[in-house]
Amino acid sequence: MSDVPTRKPIDPGEARAAVLAVASWLRDDTEPAPSRAELAAAVRSTARTLAQLAPGNSVEVRVPPFVAVQCVEGPRHTRGTPPNVVETSARDWLLLATGLLDFDDAVAQSRVSASGHRAPAIVDFLPIIPLARVR
Repeated sequence: MSDVPTRKPIDPGEARAAVLAVASWLRDDTEPAPSRAELAAAVRSTARTLAQLAPGNSVEVRVPPFVAVQCVEGPRHTRGTPPNVVETSARDWLLLATGLLDFDDAVAQSRVSASGHRAPAIVDFLPIIPLARVR
């Protein structure tokens, strides 16, 4: 038996509710910012959903200070800085996770740091919880 605790699966309804709680701010950054608890819930649930959708240990997704998850099948990383890392702010992560921001555009604009040749593999699993753009 493994000594590593397993995480409870993310409930899709709870993840969607967490994202919907911050949706108006994601669509319009002039809206009042969500509370830290609301932001943390949305970030953690979407990142952990990504880890469920793309199980593995070859890419680490970091959204400081809220969460870091490993995902995507491939070579397992065990020590030091992982060779494949995606790191971004909470807002930009949620914009990616909802389809309101394109990964390649975000990298080009330095809103997302993506290092390693496997880092872009997360694109295959985005958006996690799609939100329609408001025009």
